[in-house]
Amino acid sequence: MTAEQNRIDDLMKGAVDLHVHSGPSLHPRKLDHIAALREADRAGMAAVLLKDHYYPTMPLATLINQNMGFRTRAIGSIVLNNPLGGLNPSAVDYALKQGARVVWMATAHAQNHMEHEAQKPGFKFPQNSKKTVAPVPLTLTDEKGVVRDEVKHILDLIAEADAVVSGGHHHARELLPFYEEAKARGVKRLFLNHPTYVNDCSLQDVAHLVGMGVKMEHSVCMFIPSTFQLFEEDHLRAVIEAAGVDNTFFGTDLGQTGNPDPVEGMRQMIAMLIKLGHDDDDIRKMTSTVGAELVGLAA
Repeated sequence: MTAEQNRIDDLMKGAVDLHVHSGPSLHPRKLDHIAALREADRAGMAAVLLKDHYYPTMPLATLINQNMGFRTRAIGSIVLNNPLGGLNPSAVDYALKQGARVVWMATAHAQNHMEHEAQKPGFKFPQNSKKTVAPVPLTLTDEKGVVRDEVKHILDLIAEADAVVSGGHHHARELLPFYEEAKARGVKRLFLNHPTYVNDCSLQDVAHLVGMGVKMEHSVCMFIPSTFQLFEEDHLRAVIEAAGVDNTFFGTDLGQTGNPDPVEGMRQMIAMLIKLGHDDDDIRKMTSTVGAELVGLAA
């Protein structure tokens, strides 16, 4: 084993992945939730968040944590797409009171996401394995750019629970008023996934959102060899610089059939960060500390 492999092994200990797409799911998956936690546990990771676009995962996370004996903690979440009633305060209320730590606004059913799928040939996103009813497109703001009342209610619930919120796959023009509203309503744990992907944020938008207290999560699968690879090292360097190491973290966004396992994806990202010249302290921030603090994991 090389010195770099040993270094990566060490950096994997305590790592946190807040974006794992294990199964079961309507999207084809390479591994299930238990297998994802088992692999993370073998690597010495601190926590893995289970995310599905169409059902909440906190009951599964609870069962895994109580019965499997892993040192790695499973974290539950909810994504507000159509199967849960869209931007539905009741779904959020029940999820938070059953242990969900992260709430995503709409992803696959955000109007912005659906427009990308319709208008951009080759847009990289998994397709359902079975036919489903046509989704209703969702927006965070109305035609005047004002945050919707149901979204305000959701933000109040998140603030009360001291939970975490992401703007999902909505467009940058919706995200700026959304995060302003979140802050005004007392939400303290804010982040945005893959801002330069479907959200269409510029590097200036990234810097602006960070100034508002929004952490940036970048999807490992978009930088390493995978079915979703979109970006080169120069882009990785640029997005880290735009937000700063202290406001940047990486979730693998992996678990799909045909892609590396999440643990392998995180290892490859650590190797990329080493190649870019980051020291171990910075790498630990971006693969462990920032994410752990965001979701409130004990030190």
